[in-house]
Amino acid sequence: MEENGKNNHVHIAGGGLVGPLAAIFLARRGIKVTVFERRADLRKGGVPAGRSINLALTARGLQALERAGLKDKVMEITLPMKGRMVHDTDGKTQLQPYGQKDTEVIYAASRGLLNAMLLDAAEAEENITLLFDQRCTGCDLQDGTLYFTDENSGAQSTVSADAVLAADGAWSAVRRTMLESVPNFNYAQNFQDYGYKELEIPAGPNGTFLLEQNALHIWPRKSYMLIALPNTDGSFTCTLFYPYKGENSFESLTTPEDVTAFFRRDFPDAADLMPDLTEEFFDNPTGALVTVKCSPWHHGKTCLIGDAAHAIVPFFAQGMNSGFEDCLILDDLLAARGTAPDWPTLFAEFKTRRKPNTDAIADMAVENFIEMRDLVTDPHFLLKKEIGFALEKRWPDRFVPRYTMVIFRPDIPYDEARRRSIAQDGVLEELCRGIKSADDIDWEKADALLRDLDTG
Repeated sequence: MEENGKNNHVHIAGGGLVGPLAAIFLARRGIKVTVFERRADLRKGGVPAGRSINLALTARGLQALERAGLKDKVMEITLPMKGRMVHDTDGKTQLQPYGQKDTEVIYAASRGLLNAMLLDAAEAEENITLLFDQRCTGCDLQDGTLYFTDENSGAQSTVSADAVLAADGAWSAVRRTMLESVPNFNYAQNFQDYGYKELEIPAGPNGTFLLEQNALHIWPRKSYMLIALPNTDGSFTCTLFYPYKGENSFESLTTPEDVTAFFRRDFPDAADLMPDLTEEFFDNPTGALVTVKCSPWHHGKTCLIGDAAHAIVPFFAQGMNSGFEDCLILDDLLAARGTAPDWPTLFAEFKTRRKPNTDAIADMAVENFIEMRDLVTDPHFLLKKEIGFALEKRWPDRFVPRYTMVIFRPDIPYDEARRRSIAQDGVLEELCRGIKSADDIDWEKADALLRDLDTG
């Protein structure tokens, strides 16, 4: 192998969102990359309906796209969302801003459009080859060998490289091999008792938006919720998060009449805008919500990345963003170690740097589900949020709300954001006592409580 790394070859299993972006960073460091994707090329056939929760791009993901030179192009297919538009059962709405600054917005993006854009960008790189319809059936972790079956012909193939990145998602075949063959491999998957169903609010006449276009819409109903994210064509992708079993559950919705009655009762303003509700409900699959934690992420010449290493539920909009942040960290390590690194050593450092953070965001994502479905209409929760904004405005260097740390501050690692937000919650609870609005904050008490945090 040449010292400059020109003959160094990395195989990536998975051509979703993380795989192509990782490939771009590797290729620009002089490494030859082949990306193998199980599905057909979506640029030729589109994304199957009902199989995707719309994406929300935040600062961590945008930071990675900017380094790859793709941010400006990606922004053309996004819509800014400045807050949660909360809908009650009477159809009344209230906007809850994500932050206090005009720049503190998140961006709705179509998974299919973004995936196609990343594939186009990867394909344009001289050192990248894309292969589709290649289902990974296993691997030899130690020597960087992958086994594939062609989805069309059934032909089997074996390929080897200097290193393998497994970006093959939450149900990773490579991770399954690790579970089966790596001694003392720690693996935990936790399914929510909830599934999700994708639905749609179509665009109005001439592509008009039938709801406020610059917001994430949410219909919180305590133990379940409906959300809607805008698309550039004027439509909204809706997702119902609902228990699998029980009185209010997917198992209780067995007929079109059941579905119509349920939506008319709980989401009447949304139901009025969904002409194909019952057809979509029964045609689209019910997706599962799973958190995956495992360790180690690497063995021999093989390493997990993105959802394959740390799948999370979608309630903090960080699944894709944390995967893109993985790509940044990997690129940082390559920059420090050169383009012909000792891959096992690099992979070990990658896991050491990332796992505490991905564990933290996994936990926060589950907690944010409770916030979204149960708390966004709770007066005590809203008072704490109001006080948090007031503290941030008065002492921006001393108090940063959890949501701001996670979404808008990529300089704050997820694990630090979690630790700080837990401590800060105690301050908010203390300041809430005996007051009804942020106008009544005892600022001397607030200063003392924050000083205790600073010295704790």
